[in-house]
Amino acid sequence: MSSQPAPPSQHPRPAPAGTAGFVSDVAAIRERARRTMDEGAVTPSYDLDTRTVVALLNEALATEVVCTLRYRRHYYCAEGIHSESVKSEFMAHAVQELAHADRIAERIVQLGGRPDFTPWTLAQRSHAEYVEGDGLRSMIEANLLAERIAIESYREMIRFVGEHDPTTRRMLEDVLADEEEHADDMSSLLKRVGSV
Repeated sequence: MSSQPAPPSQHPRPAPAGTAGFVSDVAAIRERARRTMDEGAVTPSYDLDTRTVVALLNEALATEVVCTLRYRRHYYCAEGIHSESVKSEFMAHAVQELAHADRIAERIVQLGGRPDFTPWTLAQRSHAEYVEGDGLRSMIEANLLAERIAIESYREMIRFVGEHDPTTRRMLEDVLADEEEHADDMSSLLKRVGSV
């Protein structure tokens, strides 16, 4: 009987030049991945508490849904001489906030959690408030304030996940960049409408 060579995946693989001490033992990585397959994208090297990260992301999700609803209400209720251009900005932001909510919900699922869309607790879990506004200026002010709150919240979340969860961090950084742009837009609109 002739002995067959082991499949290529079974051969020890030397570390490429210059990577010694940087790349873990590939066989150990493979073994850990096989052992915890039921955990999906959360591998043993994930060193944050997933429940805490999911809880933070569910707060962010609630914030994005509340912001979507607020922007949509403002879109439909805005009146006055400047309302048409302001309304289009409100709707554009509502669409972007909903896209943020979708990204956050997807990440929650990847981390083994469940996105919380429970309607009767959204406002309590949201960092930003749902403010109807009683005129164009108050609507813009409510949205600017909400964006500023979201910016602070996302910065804190980014600091918390740090280098421990680069995927979540990058997503939060992308959302933060959009929120900063939204705040800038609302600030510009506020100057444009003046005291209307």
